[in-house]
Amino acid sequence: MSLAALLFDVDGTLADTEKLGHRPAYNKAFKELGLSWSWGPKLYRRLLRQPGGRERLDHYLHRYEPELGEHAEPVARDRAAWVADVHKTKSRHFQRLLKQGKVPLRPGIARLMREADAAGIRIAIVTNASRATLEPVLKHSLGEALRSHVELVVCSEEVARKKPAPDLYQYAMERMGLNAQQCVALEDSAMGLAAAHAAGIATVITVNENTAGEDFSKAALVVDSLGEAEHPSTVVQGAALQADYVSLADLQQLLSNLQTA
Repeated sequence: MSLAALLFDVDGTLADTEKLGHRPAYNKAFKELGLSWSWGPKLYRRLLRQPGGRERLDHYLHRYEPELGEHAEPVARDRAAWVADVHKTKSRHFQRLLKQGKVPLRPGIARLMREADAAGIRIAIVTNASRATLEPVLKHSLGEALRSHVELVVCSEEVARKKPAPDLYQYAMERMGLNAQQCVALEDSAMGLAAAHAAGIATVITVNENTAGEDFSKAALVVDSLGEAEHPSTVVQGAALQADYVSLADLQQLLSNLQTA
């Protein structure tokens, strides 16, 4: 069966949003709010096991019991509302970083999207992010020209369960009238891989420093990036590429190999 659609994750896949955007934005928000917290890379990698920003904040409060100072009373009064307010402040800082151009696309994303559009292969974005968080990424990192290639955007509000549940991918395929054998998912994390695999979709992983040590044994291909001619991909797991980067031909071959295995 021929490749019909590419289903892209966002955070860590389209762009290194966690390292360059979200984590700095959390720390800026904490400073603005007078909190003494600082989320370093190691702690943040642990927090990324939670499926969303509000969940990370709530888990941090519960698991690490950080100093709250003047915030102790509002947390005790309405923890969920306080978490939402902190997340709103963080989102404002995140959007500012995006507007400043500090969260560029990862290598190969723009190339592969253009190649897919030219070949008539459909593109969807499938993300745990809320639509409010996602839209600035699409506007400032992806850009209007590439955004026009995206047929469907599926966000966390549209399903009952976020990744690692398969709901988002199942909903995307239902909306597009496709089955799993026609799709390839592009992810960066074990959480995203679990969601795509549970939906029966072959998955390409583009690792980053937050996810490099995770278990990707169920992935069809693991690379350090999709790559460009001037920025070659390195294969971590899977068959050798036909060129120095992940191409549509590689993805079609990947599907063919899985269907005949």
